[in-house]
Amino acid sequence: MITKPRGTEDVLPKDSKLWQHIEETARGVCERFGYKEIRTPVFEDTALFQRGVGDTTDVVQKEMYTFEDKGGRSLTLKPEGTATLVRSYIENSLYANPQPTKLSYIIPCFRYEKPQSGRLREFHQFGIECFGAESPATDAEVISLAHMFLKELGLTGIQLNINSIGCAVCKKEYNEKLRNYFEGYKDRLCPTCLERLEKNPMRIIDCKSEICSEIAKTAPKMIDYLCDDCSGHFESVKERLDNMGIDYVINPDIVRGLDYYTKTVFEFVSDALGAQSTVCGGGRYSGLVEELGGKPADGIGFAAGLERLVLVIKKQQPDACSLETASDLFVATMGDEAEKFAQKLIFELRNLGVSAEQDLCGRSLKAQMKYADKLGARNSIVIGDDEIVAQTAKLKNMKTGEAVDISLHAEVLAKKLEEVR
Repeated sequence: MITKPRGTEDVLPKDSKLWQHIEETARGVCERFGYKEIRTPVFEDTALFQRGVGDTTDVVQKEMYTFEDKGGRSLTLKPEGTATLVRSYIENSLYANPQPTKLSYIIPCFRYEKPQSGRLREFHQFGIECFGAESPATDAEVISLAHMFLKELGLTGIQLNINSIGCAVCKKEYNEKLRNYFEGYKDRLCPTCLERLEKNPMRIIDCKSEICSEIAKTAPKMIDYLCDDCSGHFESVKERLDNMGIDYVINPDIVRGLDYYTKTVFEFVSDALGAQSTVCGGGRYSGLVEELGGKPADGIGFAAGLERLVLVIKKQQPDACSLETASDLFVATMGDEAEKFAQKLIFELRNLGVSAEQDLCGRSLKAQMKYADKLGARNSIVIGDDEIVAQTAKLKNMKTGEAVDISLHAEVLAKKLEEVR
């Protein structure tokens, strides 16, 4: 038997309603904040991620699904959304529109990692990006959108962690401090971090190796080396979050896993997921648009992992696992003529917005009613020759057993079902 590739999952019908609920909540919040949905290709030119994400990151060095197409071009299944949106922002001249440009997306992403709970090789993200606004008010708005989204999902035990990782000016001094610190541990660093030591020592802080992580705990913190501009920006962000009543914790260890971040970075973490606790993360980036060939423009955004959100919701809200919508009506039939009559009636009801079902497997009447019960149908009717002649049937409430006479005209039946829904 052929099975699904390692690190992928089937979203079965019993879970699809929960996924739709998360996606609909995301789209609803984005609409209120003025973020418009964008859809981009599932694969891009490999150079986009090498330049945009950073060639010293784990994503580029170890995790990308890269292949050569029949034309000899190097393409990569997208491992994240931001670089793709920057490419689209530049290529489609979205910078020519009134700024800022506010975009949202729900996408599949692909990273070759060791599969575990909450971390798959194919995963899905809801995210937003805002281009063309440098104000700290933008940072606060983006964080508040993520906060509202998680709150409307009904999640509890979520903590917002924030930090500032500075700009190119203060990062230069900080990187020297880090390099000097980690030089003393060269004999213990993993091979990847030894390379990072020269190219980008900040990436060592984000290393997943237990030894490197332990060494990084006492490394200098970026927040202690911010320039005046970055420090003022961060203070303004905190002031605005305070003003909106959004609680946060300053976590100087947050650097995020991608090279393009500058100034504000943040994560929402859950107490329900153990080691894979981050359900949403993001931050500001200056220079990424220019790096990818556009005119200088600031950006800020976040991404939330849908698989992890599903895990948290299932753990905190067990009833959410049964969000499947029950049919308004099940039509049981006796005989061929009744079956044909029922199919036409059901088609008319569905045209009127009614969720209706009938047996398609030739079951007996008794088996049809058991099937209706298993489907969770709210109401049922039984149609035979007599009901066709009379153009009436008994409408039965499947929960209470109460039955009333009802016309078999679709409009009348649809109206009655709306009343008793």
